Amino acid sequence: MKFLIAGLGNFAPDYNHTRHNIGFDIVDRLAARFGVAFTSRRFADMAKVSHKGKSFTLIKPTTFMNLSGKAVRYWLGKLELHPSQLLVVVDEVNLPLGTVRLRPEGSDGGHNGLMSIIEMLGTRAFTRLRFGIGDDYPRGRQSDYVLGKWSEEEWKLVEPRLDVAADAILTFGLGGITQAMNEFNGK
Repeated sequence: MKFLIAGLGNFAPDYNHTRHNIGFDIVDRLAARFGVAFTSRRFADMAKVSHKGKSFTLIKPTTFMNLSGKAVRYWLGKLELHPSQLLVVVDEVNLPLGTVRLRPEGSDGGHNGLMSIIEMLGTRAFTRLRFGIGDDYPRGRQSDYVLGKWSEEEWKLVEPRLDVAADAILTFGLGGITQAMNEFNGK
């Protein structure tokens, strides 16, 4: 079985290791675990991981967050995959810092990357892993917060949680969404 894992972020040096780029950080962690490197491909940097008979194609769209759907649609087609074989990794301000939550489908929740993917695929029926970045920002400053870098204290909490999110992705591929939700949601 094959899966497409799309870690969302903004592809420019200024956005490296910002809260909004947690999707990139999580797929980077998964690739590093298996000793594979990303290569530049059409609409995305891509790496392939094989684990226990399953194939995971990891992408980091180079289209910027608001156009993530273009890259996801292209790679789903190129790999001849169905949206049920897709898992999208995004940041989530409505979850406590470091919390992992998987869902088999749903709305965009105001997330521009998910909005783009839903629009381009014409469906909401794809798995998403939302990673909590917290909501510790003053009223009207959400954009600055989301696009901001982690504080040292936040990163101490977030960094080990990247492994938890990577484990959740592998569990999704090996055992399915229900098992992944049971093992990782809220943990």
